[in-house]
Amino acid sequence: MQEFSLRLMDNIFSLHEELKKEIYTHGFYKYFRINDPKPRDIHKASVRDRLVHHAIYRVLYPYFSKRFIHDSYSCQLGKGTHKALNRFRAFARKVSKNNTRTCWVLKCDIRKFFANIDHEILIEILQRQIADPDTLGLLKNVVGSFRTANQKSLPASPYLPVRQAGSLYERENKGLPLGNLTSQLLVNIYMNEFDQWVKHKLKEKYYIRYADDFAFLSENRAVLENLIPRIQEFFGDRLRLELHPNKLFIKTVASGVDFLGWVHFPDHRVLRTATKRRMLRKLAEQPKKEAMISSYLGLLSHGNTRKLRRVIGY
Repeated sequence: MQEFSLRLMDNIFSLHEELKKEIYTHGFYKYFRINDPKPRDIHKASVRDRLVHHAIYRVLYPYFSKRFIHDSYSCQLGKGTHKALNRFRAFARKVSKNNTRTCWVLKCDIRKFFANIDHEILIEILQRQIADPDTLGLLKNVVGSFRTANQKSLPASPYLPVRQAGSLYERENKGLPLGNLTSQLLVNIYMNEFDQWVKHKLKEKYYIRYADDFAFLSENRAVLENLIPRIQEFFGDRLRLELHPNKLFIKTVASGVDFLGWVHFPDHRVLRTATKRRMLRKLAEQPKKEAMISSYLGLLSHGNTRKLRRVIGY
């Protein structure tokens, strides 16, 4: 950033000219790995490319955000994890008739979500929404700047047919980098195809999605079981994605449902055990932890965590 700022106006005008003349080419990425808490591969673009990402996002987000369903909560203004948690609780209360009936939850996760976004399908979706050829050309440039390597298949799940659970649709051009601002918008555009199908074809009322985590709520377990092969078929045929066989389950809210880092019960929610242990470990390792404690207290305020707050001294 400092190098770019040394000749800021020259760099800005140069970038403008490349975009205007349609000769702009996205550069390479810098790779690094973080543990959040599981390992994640991050690919960071150059400063000039990130400026383009922000420009694209600033123009396209207002247009596409109006087309997303209400219960899509990731990477959107006025949404987020906490809104999704509260919506999940409201859905559970409606389905259970204020905790007087059993509420079943089908919880799903997509296997290697960002790594398996199909470029060809994404561009086809964008072409249906965007008429301007210059904008489409720029988006193709950004999307095509990154590819992921082929992945191995996972073992079968008891909920998925063996043929589907063991297979992986291998495409040559696929994957979006976790480090791009545009990736957050593009994956929502991609998954909006599924959201609209759920609402208009399946006509499921109690459905909620945050990125690649999504859940269906119903008072009938059989209804949720019947959804699984239909969802898997849609992902395979339309979006070339796979459900993660190890993160697919059907449970009652009364038994505790793990969703977005919290375990949900009929009248309360508690922090996931792994998250709790990681938080206490980090606090023990950090000598000056006032800022960290303030951050964690903000997180803990969204659930039933009185004992945990007492443990950390508040």
